[in-house]
Amino acid sequence: MDLAKFRPATVYTIYIAASPEKVWQALTSAEFSRQYFFGFAVEADLRAGGAFIVRAPDGSEHIGGQVIVCEPPQRLTITWDVNWPGLVDALGRTLVTYEIEAAGDAVRLTMTEAHERPLSDDILSGGRAGWPAILSSLKSLLETGKPLAVKMAPPTRMLAALKAIGIKVP
Repeated sequence: MDLAKFRPATVYTIYIAASPEKVWQALTSAEFSRQYFFGFAVEADLRAGGAFIVRAPDGSEHIGGQVIVCEPPQRLTITWDVNWPGLVDALGRTLVTYEIEAAGDAVRLTMTEAHERPLSDDILSGGRAGWPAILSSLKSLLETGKPLAVKMAPPTRMLAALKAIGIKVP
């Protein structure tokens, strides 16, 4: 995989009143992620080349990937491939990087989603709506002990754009 081909399409930064270690644990453990990621569970073999999987609430593999960079508790880069038939072939691969930096008594968490190929704003609209909700829920969980109860409509703009290029979506 040629990492130089990937270009950031979505960058989201949030400040969280927690330690870098707690943020790292929340990003990399099924126990934490189920709470803030709306029932989805992260399973990660935390070493370069290790597997990275996000399981849907029903246990199915929603995201498949591989750990590219693992520098606890500062940086994690993974491939983030949605498990829909033909999606990766049509759109290319996706990289997600989490950068965790101490910021006084808080942490600055920056999530970058980068793509191997240029993608339309319609296709990117789903992630651009989803990431703020997911990471805000993570912040709420770490700061208050309760995740946010965010009700989000399906990403209709993204789903329509994918259907238009022949991707079968759920």
